[in-house]
Amino acid sequence: MRIWIDNDGCPKIVREMVFNGATRKNVQVFVVANRHSQLPKGDLFKSICVPGGFDEADDYIAEHCNKGDLVITSDVPLAARVVPKGAIGINSHGNIFDEKSIGEQLATRNLMQELRGGGMITGGPPPFGLAEKKRFADAFDRLLERLSKKH
Repeated sequence: MRIWIDNDGCPKIVREMVFNGATRKNVQVFVVANRHSQLPKGDLFKSICVPGGFDEADDYIAEHCNKGDLVITSDVPLAARVVPKGAIGINSHGNIFDEKSIGEQLATRNLMQELRGGGMITGGPPPFGLAEKKRFADAFDRLLERLSKKH
């Protein structure tokens, strides 16, 4: 099992929770972005710098993740690419992307994008606050425990 962080827009507090959980469970973490990221010291953590093109980090994660990996991303299309490979995704608000939920979440994301594009809806996801932090922490801990038991 490995953890992949799509570092585009990932809140710092989420990264810190992932680093702490990975240290507790001795799980390797790859932080993928178009610039190097500040990581804790140690062999568990690796920054992967990809070219700055559109979706380069997503492409890298989708290509390299495997069954049983955990992908931290708020990008539903990326989650839709990794779930069929046997990975599980979770966004910073604690929503889980798995075989049961990804189809509906992708359809909802596409509908919302159309509505925003047509000017019918403005704004984005709710701000990241204490409730979201707790929801992420709880969901992440459950997933980490479940996935680490399989390996």
